[in-house]
This record gives sequence, structure tokens and C-alpha cells, in this order.
Amino acid sequence: MRWIAVATLPQAKAALIFVWRLMARNFTEPMNWGKQMNEDENSSCAPRHNKCVDCKELSLSRTVLREYKLPCIVLIMKKTGYIILFLLLFIQACGQENNQRQTVKQDTLAEYALETTDTTKKYSGIINPDGQTLETRILPPERFKRIITSKKSFVEYLRQLPLKPHGSEVLLYDGSIKSNDDIYVAVVDLDIGKRDLHQCADAVMRLRAEYLWRQKQYDQIHFNFTNGFRVDYSEWMKGKRIVVKGNKTYWTQSVSPSNNYKDFWKYMEVVFSYAGTLSLSKELKPVSIDDLKTGDIFIQGGSPGHAIMVIDIAIDPLNNEKIFLLAQSYMPAQEIQILKNPNNDKISPWYSVGFGEVLETPEWIFNRTDVKRFEE
Repeated sequence: MRWIAVATLPQAKAALIFVWRLMARNFTEPMNWGKQMNEDENSSCAPRHNKCVDCKELSLSRTVLREYKLPCIVLIMKKTGYIILFLLLFIQACGQENNQRQTVKQDTLAEYALETTDTTKKYSGIINPDGQTLETRILPPERFKRIITSKKSFVEYLRQLPLKPHGSEVLLYDGSIKSNDDIYVAVVDLDIGKRDLHQCADAVMRLRAEYLWRQKQYDQIHFNFTNGFRVDYSEWMKGKRIVVKGNKTYWTQSVSPSNNYKDFWKYMEVVFSYAGTLSLSKELKPVSIDDLKTGDIFIQGGSPGHAIMVIDIAIDPLNNEKIFLLAQSYMPAQEIQILKNPNNDKISPWYSVGFGEVLETPEWIFNRTDVKRFEE
């Protein structure tokens, strides 16, 4: 008795061919095959041999292997002049699961996956009122999956932004309420200070800088004033402070070196005071909408100008369609909010990259070419 086990489809086909040929060689002498092949010329086995174990069963086995692209095991048992062919198709779900366990890469949209957490499984819609972060509050629409990322990435930092309870309203810097006239679906729970500084471009710079500060990548924190003066946080940490006199801007040693969050926030408020959409737009590099990534910025520099950040992306694995979420602050200084999509209630607050030549948001209209990215 001999057993041959084949665990994949190509190997199974090879084994079937082997058995076919083996049977052909054994048909040189008459045997009691139980069933005799019909000598009809139309039989699928007629061209190969005169007798067959069971042409119907063998043809069926060939069809199964050809039509059903599933893992299988072929067991071939040879004993005293007869051959029994068993085809055991197993774990159909395993084949389907294998297709689902694809992963998404930010740069190549070839593979997809993101496990659904227990927190979100019970919600069939896009908004999970119980979610406390961006990732758990705003779910991808049906068929879409978030792009997989590393735990310390900027993408993950944005997904874990804390949100105020569902239904909360945006507060301005003075504590007054910004009415929600179909503008936003969620409010980011981050302090914005008590001054009228944390506006649109400021919120973009703040999110990037705060992520880098928490990752201790201090040398990467730098922005330009509108006059072009570069402000490095690494200099601020040394106790240096900035002096602005007319058109002159320079560093001066003022305090002892330190690096705590209070110092960091003072640095950011200086940046907020002397930088804006005009200076930020000059710092960023243009990118194609087809290459859109989390952290990219739709920006129009000017007075007034506006800037909003792409804070998350999801993909439809079937057709590579990409959708994204947008966050903004505005004038006067106010909390960061997750924007609604005014043109597509079906996927709102998500936006599709196929929006056309202009991107309409609740409070600003951008052009397709207004996408930019921080230099790495």
C-alpha cells in the first residue's frame, strides 16, 4: 500500500496526471475493474485507453480540480491490481480567508487587511457613538479597509487622537460655541490655549509637531515664519528665544535649557503668531492626488487662506478606490474638528479621491492641485 499526499492545487493536478498515466500502463492486461468503460467513441477516456476504473468519476475529479481553485488533498492508494482515487476537498473557508488576509501597504495598494476590533463589530454604520478615538468612532464604509501601519507612525498617532463625546460642539478659544451647521461629525479633545492663535494652518503644524515631540524627534520640529525665518525647536530647547524687531528676526539666549510640554506649547504659540498658510504652503512640496497619504494637506496660502489635513485613509480592496478623512481648525481659533462630506451622505464623513477638479468641504473649496506634503 502506498499513500501520496498533495496539499496544493498544482501538486494535485500533477498527481492526477501521474495516476492517469499509471492506469494507462496497467490496462495492458484485462482486469476485473468492476465497471467497464463504454466503448463509445464519444467517451472522454476513449482516446487514451480501452478500459477505465470509472470514467465518470475520473472526469469529475478532473473537473473539480480545474473548476474549484481550493486547497485539496489527493490520496492515491494502490493495492493488488486496482487503484482508488480519493479527492478530498477541504476547508473552503480557508481559501476564502486566505484571500481576506491580504495586507495594505501605504505605497503599494497591492494587498489589504485590518482586523475589526471587538468595539466596532456591533456597529453596521460609519459612526460608532461609543468610540473614543478617531479609529473607533469613525469606521470605514462597507467594503473599505483602513491601511495597515506601524504603532509609532504618524498615521497611528492620528487614528488614536482622543475625541470628545459624540454630539459635542466645537469650542472657540474664548469658550464660546461654534454652531454645527452640517460642518463636522466629531471634535478632537485637545487643548487649544486661551489666545486667538490656533487656527487652520496652526492646527496642521500643531498635529505634526506634537507627534514628533512625543516621539522625541526634536530635530524634525521646525517651521518658517512668514518672513522666511526658520524656527527650530532644537534651538528653543537650549533656552534660546526669538526676537522680532521690524524686519529683523534673531535668536537670543534667554532662559535655562528645558524641554517639557509647557515649553513646547510656548514654542508652538510663537510659531502660530508668525506663521500661517502663506508660509506653510511654501514649506510643503506638491503631490499628486493619486498619491494621497495620511498627513497630506490641502492648502491655499494667502490672507485669507485655508489648510486642512488628511487624517486617515481607507481602501476598497476590490478596485483600489481610496477614501479619506479631513480635519481642520478655522477662524477664530477653535478646536480641531472632523469634517462632514457635504456632497456624499452615503460615505460621509469620508471623501473619495475621485472628487473631480475641485474638493468642496463645508467651509472651503480646494482645487485638485492644492495637495501638499511635508518634506521628510
